[in-house]
Amino acid sequence: MTSLPHFLWTWACNNRWANHRLLQACGQLGQDAFTARRTGFFPSIAATLNHIVTVDWYYVDAMERSLRGQPPNEAWRAYFDPEQPFSTCPALAAAQQAVDERLIALCRSLDEASVTSTVNVPREGRLCPERMHRLLAHLFEHQIHHRGQVHAMLAGTSVAPPQLDEFFCESDAEVRKGDFGVLGWSEEMVWKEGTVPGTDAVKDR
Repeated sequence: MTSLPHFLWTWACNNRWANHRLLQACGQLGQDAFTARRTGFFPSIAATLNHIVTVDWYYVDAMERSLRGQPPNEAWRAYFDPEQPFSTCPALAAAQQAVDERLIALCRSLDEASVTSTVNVPREGRLCPERMHRLLAHLFEHQIHHRGQVHAMLAGTSVAPPQLDEFFCESDAEVRKGDFGVLGWSEEMVWKEGTVPGTDAVKDR
């Protein structure tokens, strides 16, 4: 049976893979199409992708600090100032890759005790204690939600949206083989506990 820490790690890998696929598609857009006003919770593909990155920074920092035994970040508001730190897709994709790898490393470090430890998340005027596994589930859901919005916006461009509505089903292993090759992954790496590589193996090549 897969342990909860390892299962959360597979979710972090799936998140990395989905962002890789989505940003590969967005990278085919011209700058005008990337920043064009569209219908969505945020007004453009660029704005939505920037939101994913900044929220990732915020939560990953809070979890990393908790695991290191450090106090919450009093300067957490800086993650959202400016609201859109990246104006181009290549710069944004590099930042997303970096925080995705931090999230993978964080999940890799979890054990049966730390996976249910309390993370104090700083918010306006207060700290909000959350269990690590619940906070990770919240972050994964947030990413899925906003990737879906970008996916819908892409449908109104000349670039076909990539398939994102799947996890790592065994029957689809051949379909994702090319992406895994780019990421430096294998099916065994993702699913067999005890074979998790360092983050230097989890990157675009």
